[in-house]
Amino acid sequence: MITDFLELGLSNEILNAVAELGFEKPTPVQSRIIPQLLMEDGDIVCLAQTGTGKTAAFGLPALEYLDIRDKGTQVLVLCPTRELCRQIHEDLTAYSKYISGIRIVPVYGGAGILGQIRELKKGAQIIVATPGRLLDLLKRDAADISGISTLIMDEADEMLDMGFKDELDAILSQAPQSRRTLLFSATLPREVERIAKSYMKNPDIVTVGERNAGADNVEHFYYMVLEEDRYAAMKRIADYHPDIYAIVFCRTREETKKIADALQRDGYDADALHGDLSQAQRDYVMDRFKRKALHFLVATDVAARGIDVSDLTHVINYNLPQETELYTHRSGRTGRADKKGVSIAIINQREKGKIRKIEAAIKKQFTRLPVPGAREICEKQLFHLINEINGAEVGREIDSFMPAIEELWGSMSREELVKKMLSYEFNRFFEYYRKAKDINIPEKPERKTAGKKAASDDGRTADSPDDKVRKPADGNPGKCEKGYTWLKISLGYRNRIIPRDIIGIMRACGIGKNAVGKIEIFNDFLYVALQNNVAGYAKSQIDGASYNRKRLSAWLIKD
Repeated sequence: MITDFLELGLSNEILNAVAELGFEKPTPVQSRIIPQLLMEDGDIVCLAQTGTGKTAAFGLPALEYLDIRDKGTQVLVLCPTRELCRQIHEDLTAYSKYISGIRIVPVYGGAGILGQIRELKKGAQIIVATPGRLLDLLKRDAADISGISTLIMDEADEMLDMGFKDELDAILSQAPQSRRTLLFSATLPREVERIAKSYMKNPDIVTVGERNAGADNVEHFYYMVLEEDRYAAMKRIADYHPDIYAIVFCRTREETKKIADALQRDGYDADALHGDLSQAQRDYVMDRFKRKALHFLVATDVAARGIDVSDLTHVINYNLPQETELYTHRSGRTGRADKKGVSIAIINQREKGKIRKIEAAIKKQFTRLPVPGAREICEKQLFHLINEINGAEVGREIDSFMPAIEELWGSMSREELVKKMLSYEFNRFFEYYRKAKDINIPEKPERKTAGKKAASDDGRTADSPDDKVRKPADGNPGKCEKGYTWLKISLGYRNRIIPRDIIGIMRACGIGKNAVGKIEIFNDFLYVALQNNVAGYAKSQIDGASYNRKRLSAWLIKD
């Protein structure tokens, strides 16, 4: 394996630029992909986890092959989000620092299209784009990809998860047949395989690490608590790790706002990232997070896509994602650049099965940990403060104040002084945890299924008849039961949904089957009757979440 950038066959201009960036040893994906792109022709599908150095893997060879004299577009890079688009543009600009005459233009939604059109008119050998904005520019004849020699799709699985299938089809159909196509993805779902078969020529499939597996340097833990103790558990985990720097993943925009507001009220440096923010607000939040002015970024999966932060200590799954592949993306945001990372899941008893499914998919084991108790947390915080005091630099300015300080504290013993200082800092903290209860719950033994029919989420055997109402065509539901409210969800028979799937969705939201009434399924949507006291909560959890790569909408229906 190549262990030095000097061995990759790159030009001096690029080697000088990456050396200034601190690159010394190529990552495994760079060692595998860069020589192949420089020495061979042909399309490539590269499966590698987020944060493994893929931008340099495809970006450095792309720069090598540019004809600087030609101002036309030669390389097109497609990516799912504006954040990733801007990050790739920044990286390629840094890599090409010593290549004169190069123009790299990023185009993405959320920014003025007229300014991007002006930049494209000046010429762009490389366009970095999100699919929706690029398709808009192509329709306006403001961008021209008819002469590209290389088309790169980064985070292809996420682009498809976000619903860019039609845009990708339209863009790829306009690109020249003679192009070279490179597809980079963390996972290989069916839709990505379809793109490869339809638009690539006998691609070489390169897997760096195990397909769909979790990163080797990320540890996985879960804490099991009652649903109402989920936030308290997260606070205790945060307090137990004084140097925590984490992304907290929630399922919905409403929940990100709720959790971020609660963290702020409790004195934590936290903010939310969600789809309701303007680009300026989003940039402000991300700038604070990257500067570590925030220790917690609370985000949905969609909002967090494209975030590139190399030194996260933790990923916290406040709720497990509906789809296993999303967990791979979440956990891959920590443990980057050969650093250790920790992925934490806070679950209730009903979610233990999802942990087992994730373990099977990522080929890694979770370790169950007890939620830290009051004494453990206070001890951790206390010694963290002492270590910070020990490491503090003593400035000369303090000398002039020492006579007055000694006069005030002269009669106090060393032990008494230490106790007073630590008590001043920790009295509020001690008081908060003094009466804190143990929120751990015992783990139920897993049921044995040998010699029995497998039980589904709602307790019935797999071949027992569905006892919920179904309808074959779209229409309106019947009258809702007293004490229940209809929740309409954008899933139906076309999505191969059955009642037991709906029970599973509700349980993933922490809603037991006893709160679920009649279910009516149509071709494109369904209605589920929920007890009045949980209907609003269910709507907030499901609206905006994903199920089998489908973005869900949910509405409360009044009789």
